[in-house]
Amino acid sequence: MKTIHQYQLASDKHTNSLALREGFRIVRCEYVLAQKRVYLWVEEPLKIDLPVTEHQFLVVGSGVPVPVSHRYIDTAIDPFGPEAFHVYEVVQASDLQEASPEGQHPTPAHSELRLSA
Repeated sequence: MKTIHQYQLASDKHTNSLALREGFRIVRCEYVLAQKRVYLWVEEPLKIDLPVTEHQFLVVGSGVPVPVSHRYIDTAIDPFGPEAFHVYEVVQASDLQEASPEGQHPTPAHSELRLSA
């Protein structure tokens, strides 16, 4: 079985730490106008024997620089204001090197396919 949990994220450039069960999947990110907050909805397995790990997320505005190692999750937009809030999972550069053999960076999900004539 699985369920979806809702998490409120601070959007003041502070890191948000969430304890998530292995196999989690982020399904939605939205700016909730009534609370003036960014929320993240995460699908998680309900098996209690799966390990729980801490994951950090950062919410930043447009134009705010973030480290290259951080992984983009989604953007939440204030429907009545000019603000956009971009959610990144905090990934340390050392974590990328450990996950990738010989320190190579993983292939981006949106790699460009080039065809030659």
